[in-house]
Amino acid sequence: MVSADGTRIRSGRTGTGPDVLLGPGLGAVPEVRDGLPARVHTWRPREGPRVALADHVADALAVLDDGGVERCVVAGWSLGVPVAAELAVRHPARVSGLLLVAGDPFAALPAGVRRLVGVSAATALRLAGPLLHRVKVPDVSLSPVDVVRRFAGHDWGWYCALASALDDAPPRPDLTGVTCPTTVLAGRFDLPSPRWSLGAVAGLPQARVRVLPNTHFLPLENPRAVAEELALLLVRARGVERAVADLLTSRSRRRA
Repeated sequence: MVSADGTRIRSGRTGTGPDVLLGPGLGAVPEVRDGLPARVHTWRPREGPRVALADHVADALAVLDDGGVERCVVAGWSLGVPVAAELAVRHPARVSGLLLVAGDPFAALPAGVRRLVGVSAATALRLAGPLLHRVKVPDVSLSPVDVVRRFAGHDWGWYCALASALDDAPPRPDLTGVTCPTTVLAGRFDLPSPRWSLGAVAGLPQARVRVLPNTHFLPLENPRAVAEELALLLVRARGVERAVADLLTSRSRRRA
């Protein structure tokens, strides 16, 4: 499909149920969307020179338009979190609920250091790639080792271009003005402290925060919790939508 600026991006859909847009992290594997109680729309982060936060938001809108989705719950994992948050801030009419999972892993670092660490980590994983591909793991559900091993097989020119744009994303998403139901899932052993989660949503009227005994790979380590929280968020979002619709109809109940 084609984004607003003409850039070709790859999108995908899977599952059944209410529509949910999933903002992927850099190098996120497709299995992240499996098992979610929804029809999940997602995309692969773009290639090319235009990889700023605004470009990823434009891609998210293009995915919604291509899927015929006017408004839905939006979820983000890792560096998909600032994309989902920015989409909710800039285009609130398109977002009925917000699920933010294990935010930007470089959030606690100064902007210049974040960029250096992102590129350095990419280089280290590229060098470790041949070894990681030889690591034997049980043939069961996808593990963090599987993810890192797949991650090491990425196109590293592409990944480093994305990592170099990390400075464009704020270290903590500014959710000021967001009124839709919002849920934040944080890993107790993730690089960003759970305090990041509390600070990001402290002033929101309908925020829910849950800290789990997991790492940055929370969606793969604890997929049941993610699915449960998404299901709950969908109910909350649907309830708010119905309440607002009721207020706007001529048959609304008389209120004191």
